[in-house]
Amino acid sequence: MGFKADIIIWDFAKRAIYARLTLHSAKVEALSFSPNDMYLVSLGGQDDETCLHLAICGNPASAHSAGQCLCLQYSNTDDNTFITAGNGTLRLWELDLPNRKVRPSECQTGKLKRIIKCIEIAEDDQYFFCGTTSGDILKMNMKTGLLNSCGPAKQKFSQGVNVLKILKSQEILVGSGDGCLTLCSGTTFKTLKRVQLEGAVTSIAMRGEGQQLLVGTDVSQMYRFSYTHLEEPELISSSHSSAVTAVAIPYGSSELFATCSKEDIRVWHVDRSKERLRITVPNMTCNALDIMVDGRSIISAWNDGKIRVFAPESGRTLLVIDNAHSMGVTAIAGTRDCKKILSGGGEGQVRVWELQQGGCHRLLETMAEHKATVTDIQIKKNDKECVTASSDGACIIWDLVRYVRNQIVLANTRFRCVCYHPEEYQIITSGTDRKIGYWEVYDGAAIRELEGSQSGAINGMHVSQDGRYFITGGDDKLVKVWSYSEGEVTHVGAGHSGSITCVRLCGSSRTLVTTSSDGAILRWRFPHPLSSD
Repeated sequence: MGFKADIIIWDFAKRAIYARLTLHSAKVEALSFSPNDMYLVSLGGQDDETCLHLAICGNPASAHSAGQCLCLQYSNTDDNTFITAGNGTLRLWELDLPNRKVRPSECQTGKLKRIIKCIEIAEDDQYFFCGTTSGDILKMNMKTGLLNSCGPAKQKFSQGVNVLKILKSQEILVGSGDGCLTLCSGTTFKTLKRVQLEGAVTSIAMRGEGQQLLVGTDVSQMYRFSYTHLEEPELISSSHSSAVTAVAIPYGSSELFATCSKEDIRVWHVDRSKERLRITVPNMTCNALDIMVDGRSIISAWNDGKIRVFAPESGRTLLVIDNAHSMGVTAIAGTRDCKKILSGGGEGQVRVWELQQGGCHRLLETMAEHKATVTDIQIKKNDKECVTASSDGACIIWDLVRYVRNQIVLANTRFRCVCYHPEEYQIITSGTDRKIGYWEVYDGAAIRELEGSQSGAINGMHVSQDGRYFITGGDDKLVKVWSYSEGEVTHVGAGHSGSITCVRLCGSSRTLVTTSSDGAILRWRFPHPLSSD
């Protein structure tokens, strides 16, 4: 509330912003272009229910007093007519160009009371169709605004109609909340074909005359169909639909990487950006993951307090450690010899687990000096030392032979990330205070402090294999490449629309992988040559 909601018009050919219109408050619910593309009409959200004819007036043209508007559609043949609908409202609007006004007229649905989620207008503008949360479709006369028919009569569309698309054959494609894409008759709404997809259908787009269809769902899946083979969907794109919490890259490899989020872990091809494997744990969130150096297992930290180990080829569960931490497992790392797992929890404990033959495990030690959530764990190459970061404002360097604290680093911040320099004589840290700190491993002394961000915490950090550069990302949504020795930013990448949660560099391929709270995974070309190549 109180913030303006932008409308951005893009130049498709140049991939650049053509215009930015700041007219609505809080939210823009829907947009629609006129048939000749001269006008754009926009619909504000619940806290700003106004229709704006942007080419005509810069102020609200007319406010909706009856119900909440959810959808908007322009006529196919008339630049002066559009329709709005939603909860308790269905209106035809006429543009009065000389007076710079838009005038509404109420549509009549008789005794039917529906919440309308989508509108689709016939090509000749004789009728328009409304999909409802009740799972039926209203056919309305465009000229009179009267209800013509309603259907289907018996089996309605489960969990509501989210999207409609009229085909050249006059049949209708219906996307519903239960994930079904249905081809039905345009007159009786009787089902002709149906295919089940993953997640609720949220959008349908047609290519050409409708021979090829693209369908999107609310779990970030995109499918491609041909009209003649509707029952054979091809998954062409997938991604996380919740915040991506961590990225892991196999040791010595730049072909694959793994990410985790709510309910699942996914393994991706770096070059093709294609999902190779998905491991699902329903109703749980994976907070962190790592790939063992031998590449034979993925270790993962979950909010139900369990550590789960999976096979990276098949996704088969190899080991589950129950009750690993009482307030969820929040950080995890595996040793180079692949014999131990270090985990951190929401209660602040750091635990060392020994992996045994036959899928067994043993708790070796519990190190309890942190007072709050452990956010990151990094292990030295010789497996004899590690550093843990915590939101209690401390980074602790542990001796993994005697299981005691070697050094402690304190700062007025909630640490989010920590990294060893490849030569392992220094660590760098960052967190909510937006500072990047350099520290001596030997005695924990502060060496240098940099201003890492102008706004927001730094959530992810990674040092290149040669130690010359490091990368940061955080709440300012910017990816920054730094010179390690000079402490200066060499490159800045802008592409995320949510807070960056993790950054990882695939050393040999010079590819940078970043993730964010909106579920995005972005690949970048690392801008510097690496001396190890």
